[in-house]
Amino acid sequence: MRIGLIGTGRIGTFHAEVLSRHPAVDSLLVADADPERAAVAATRTGASAVPVDAMFTGGGRDLPDALVICSATAAHASLIARAARAGLPVFCEKPIALDLPGTLGALAEVEAAGSVLQLGFMRRFDTGYGEARAAVREGRLGRLHTVRAVTSDPAPPPADYLPLSGGLYRDCLVHDFDILRWVTGREVSEVYATGSDAGPAMFRAAGDVDTAAALLTLDDGTLATATATRCNGAGYDVRMELAGELDQIAVGLDDRTPLTSAEPEGPGAPAKPWPGFLERFAPAYEAELDAFLRVARGELANPCDGREALHALRIAEACEISRRERRPVAMEEIPGG
Repeated sequence: MRIGLIGTGRIGTFHAEVLSRHPAVDSLLVADADPERAAVAATRTGASAVPVDAMFTGGGRDLPDALVICSATAAHASLIARAARAGLPVFCEKPIALDLPGTLGALAEVEAAGSVLQLGFMRRFDTGYGEARAAVREGRLGRLHTVRAVTSDPAPPPADYLPLSGGLYRDCLVHDFDILRWVTGREVSEVYATGSDAGPAMFRAAGDVDTAAALLTLDDGTLATATATRCNGAGYDVRMELAGELDQIAVGLDDRTPLTSAEPEGPGAPAKPWPGFLERFAPAYEAELDAFLRVARGELANPCDGREALHALRIAEACEISRRERRPVAMEEIPGG
């Protein structure tokens, strides 16, 4: 297969390295709004650097068979639309867009073209989350009554990223909202959310929060909490705990979890805590790209189409309204359902 990739920042270069060694990929084309950065990534991965437009017009060479979008978030929706009109299957890093109109517009383009769009919610391909999903679906926990989701970054992103990120709920907790739906098989019916900007001043300047918490009521009465912070100095911590009437399990609890027990006989600090998302979820990132190549070849049903991203974004939107207006928000208030 000839694969195109747009966006050669940190995650884009990581994806390019994965694709460059995949046995189904014969050639890899990379592009970026910054041609020099694309050239560096091409040299590093053995790909060919091309202009962004060449992904859709050929530019003197064949079009790719499928496209991977890792560009700046603001460009996702327009690139998805161009790919749909060109008949290209697309894998896109989340989100489709930072707002509902942009997301719905891009989805309309995909649906009108009858093309494929797979979204990059990599936790769906993580072994632990997959086992948790099986445990819930098979009834091993009994009636599920409580879910606790945690996402903690070890350090804040650059200040200039914050105004472009969409905020902590849309940029970070959206992963928890997606995986909550995927693991439990339930929909969120109501949210109540709050946040704190008591940390670095750049969060206040951007109108964002550095720490957030949300209480989510699922449509079967299960209660879920989702918390996130940009300031977890112990390391990168992503976990989910699921408690039922028969048993309780945890995802993301291993010898690299940045968590120290306060009990005298409890486990101490890990010798090598997870430093970031690429290290923690590297196998999941590889698995989702492998799945995309199979989807593009017609060998596999789409495991995470664009509508899944819409559902997660709607929950994030409800949380933003709840935080701003200090009230519970029913999901039926949010357009696009």
